[in-house]
Amino acid sequence: MITATKPDARTLVTIAVAALGAFSAARALRPAWEAPSPTEANLAEERLQDFRDATYFPIREFLAGGNPYDPAAMFDHWPVRQMFNLYQPYHLVLHMPFALPDYRIGAVAFTLASLVLLGLLGLLAARQAKLPLLLGTVVIATLLVTSQVGKAQLYVGQVNPLIAVGAAAALMARSSHPRVAALGLAVAWLKPQFGLPLAVLLYARGSRRVALGGTAIAAIASLPVVGLLIFRGGGVGPFLDVIAANLAHASHTSYGAVDSLTAQRVDVAAVFVRTTGWLPPAAELVALIGVLAATAFLARKLDRGGEDSRSVADLITCVGAVVALVHQPGDVLIAVPAMAAVAVVCWRRRQDWQLLGAALLALVVPFVHLYFVNSAIVGLFGSRTDVTVDGVAIVVAWVLLVVTAARKRA
Repeated sequence: MITATKPDARTLVTIAVAALGAFSAARALRPAWEAPSPTEANLAEERLQDFRDATYFPIREFLAGGNPYDPAAMFDHWPVRQMFNLYQPYHLVLHMPFALPDYRIGAVAFTLASLVLLGLLGLLAARQAKLPLLLGTVVIATLLVTSQVGKAQLYVGQVNPLIAVGAAAALMARSSHPRVAALGLAVAWLKPQFGLPLAVLLYARGSRRVALGGTAIAAIASLPVVGLLIFRGGGVGPFLDVIAANLAHASHTSYGAVDSLTAQRVDVAAVFVRTTGWLPPAAELVALIGVLAATAFLARKLDRGGEDSRSVADLITCVGAVVALVHQPGDVLIAVPAMAAVAVVCWRRRQDWQLLGAALLALVVPFVHLYFVNSAIVGLFGSRTDVTVDGVAIVVAWVLLVVTAARKRA
């Protein structure tokens, strides 16, 4: 006689959470097939705007023989609202399959790929936190696609899920599999504001082969594209003129300028300006050097401790990378695996790590900044507070991590 075995509690919880995750994923995928095809008449459309402005049409410009880093060319030739920032040139080849078909097909495929990457990030987070792998992956992935940070990646079509997976690989594999870690860092270099601070901090933490190797891989992968753009543009001089024009344009946009009161930047310099109304001389350079120096010193100190301390070192590395240079709230996605690991540490050692728990709570703020929270903040305090609260929370989290690390014995 065959007897049926009742599923245990963990299996039931996994199934229930997976069902919730599937529902959230389906809702998060809707913008990809509902967003209209881009035209000059709907430039204000926010759905898939990053896919449109930073992936699809820049690659189309590249395939058409132009230079997508030239703001004037992009605005003249394509229905884009934002210029193409200085992503690594290999981005134009890596994501080319999404720009070859019709816009809607490319958008849906790109969004599905991003969803898979969020699931992979959940898997890496569960593994780093040493959670039950299946349940941990399902729970973290569901939280991601339900959170504001996760939904935003799919809603506007950002490349951050790929960068977050790369950053996680760089940190998790830096000692055991340095070649894998170097490849992960090369992926994180897709956006230099991720790659630069991560490379500096990994080098400072003793992973020199990973830092130099990952940077070299990113550079070598981009060289053929750069060479082609230089050839098309008539030489190195004209190419550098385009890069200078790109940087000049970025520094004066409402979403990129450090002194913009409407930007959502979460780095120390921008948050300081929005909270005080004062832009000190060389604020961005001072913040970059100061944050990286403090983060590197304290991460090295934490690395000399046990496994729990090294988890905190990974978290301060991720958060330090975000607050050192120009970043948006969604960029805190790179900290998810380290957040999961440190959350487990706080649960096990909750009598000794209260300050660390407060840092985690501050880091959760961008994830819970959902539409109804946004509406409430705007209604009570105004839009300036709404675009500032995430940045303040992330900077406060970094400060709390600094204090925690400084108080720990090596």
